[in-house]
Amino acid sequence: MYAIVEIAGHQFKVEKDQKVFVNRLATEEGKKVSFDNVLLIGDGNNVTLGAPAIDGAQVSAKVLKHLKGDKVIVFKKKRRKGYRVKNGHRQSLSEIVIESIVSSGAKPAKEAAPKKETKKAEPKVEAKTEAKKAAPKAAAKKATGKADDLKKIEGAGPKAAEALVNAGYETFAKVAKAKPEELSAVLSEASSRLAHIVTDTWPKQAKLAADGKWDELKELQDRLDGGIEK
Repeated sequence: MYAIVEIAGHQFKVEKDQKVFVNRLATEEGKKVSFDNVLLIGDGNNVTLGAPAIDGAQVSAKVLKHLKGDKVIVFKKKRRKGYRVKNGHRQSLSEIVIESIVSSGAKPAKEAAPKKETKKAEPKVEAKTEAKKAAPKAAAKKATGKADDLKKIEGAGPKAAEALVNAGYETFAKVAKAKPEELSAVLSEASSRLAHIVTDTWPKQAKLAADGKWDELKELQDRLDGGIEK
């Protein structure tokens, strides 16, 4: 049996007991992790396709170790401008081993049974009034709170910054108080393409930014390699 599953923004064809190198995961070494975005499962001549994912299917794995890939040299040059820039990059990776592939197929559509509506007029009116009462409070929070430019954090691009703001981490001070695991969970829930981002130093960077220590922040970011402090 094999499966095609999306892990940290990339698709892999995996089998049981196979070792795979994926973008850095937030899970610690030795712990298990599961992936629900299974796109295809093949078992002999039987092939099950998802739309786009197979409902109820799951691939379970174990994180063996975290490591870095081979160095890639990026060289930029502009003719007759005297411009030459040489940078090196090592991608942060995680080695995992596939432990099991579970396929339960699509769930039957019994959950869509018609609901009985008897004497529900009053609860609906109450729900609407409660929603109206809660709406001004939420609007007030958005109006009073100004979001910081979270893109100044090394590794936080526009999509990652937007995910943090939507989750309530709109200021450097709030990011500084959060744990890296919480920030990684926010990014993973927002999009699978953000799940590989390493957030280990984000609270530390945000604390320096919140205190206005920009020079110290720049020194810290110069020491970072793949989001990890050297």
